Amino acid sequence: MTADVWLPIPPDEIEGLPEGPRYHFWDGGDAFPADPADCAFYVVPYMRPAEVCLRPLPRMRSVRVVQTLSAGTDHVQPGLKDLPAGVRLCNARGVHEASTAELALTLILASLRGIPDFVRAQDRGEWRGGFRPALADRNVLIVGYGSIGAAVEDRLAPFEVARVARVARSARTTERGPVHPLTELPSLLPEADVVVLSTPLTDSTRHLVDAGFLARMKDGALLVNVARGPVVDTKALLTELESGRLTAALDVTDPEPLPADHPLWRAPGVLVSPHVGGPTSAFLPRAKRLLRDQLRRYVNREELGNVILVTGREDV
Repeated sequence: MTADVWLPIPPDEIEGLPEGPRYHFWDGGDAFPADPADCAFYVVPYMRPAEVCLRPLPRMRSVRVVQTLSAGTDHVQPGLKDLPAGVRLCNARGVHEASTAELALTLILASLRGIPDFVRAQDRGEWRGGFRPALADRNVLIVGYGSIGAAVEDRLAPFEVARVARVARSARTTERGPVHPLTELPSLLPEADVVVLSTPLTDSTRHLVDAGFLARMKDGALLVNVARGPVVDTKALLTELESGRLTAALDVTDPEPLPADHPLWRAPGVLVSPHVGGPTSAFLPRAKRLLRDQLRRYVNREELGNVILVTGREDV
């Protein structure tokens, strides 16, 4: 197979790439590495702004695969209207589960045990103890039970939580127990001490966490967002934080990056990390493994993994 493949990782740093395609390195720089019209397999630069990732798409008249290195694809989907029918959009399932689940647990434990307060006290040279809630014996609700949500539950298992409830778009049964549909979310929220968001950003999940959602959460509950910022209505969340009724730990925000003067930085009971769920030492080996496998499948004309949608179709 002779086709151009654009990679955001230098091709000579990925062992085992299949022979045949012409590989080009492009990580979002001003100059394209080749004519976009000849690109058949486009791997989207990782952690780049949407406008950078979308810039070559209108000129990619031969593209057949768009592969992200992120779990979410919402930053790429606006550009799909410029592509011909039959282009497969694939995400990076299998790359970010471990790192994102690690961060979710870090945010939960740091928030419950008051680690930010300890760090601030250390900066002032103050020895300040206190009684804090444990994760043990707490009820946890995971909203968005895909591969990342399941990885979060895997890491909750040793912490002796009282219960894990799972919510996804539709009901199903897993080895760990039932997954409830979104329609049952209102009845599950009042029972949760910790609510973890790991849902993709779609039209149906944008501002899923609105004033009504937050009002159903019990007093003192913790909201943890490792999904996408716009899943949460920031104004509604600020109202609850400023009242002191809820706390939050956010790896993603809306807007993002969070401006220096945004009130979310200074709201009581909130811990903010700057969208670092995915970029860890675990990313690169897993990303390379995904690309080798997907490109091998592509060259051998086998079915690709992680297909989220196919342009011109609604059945994927």
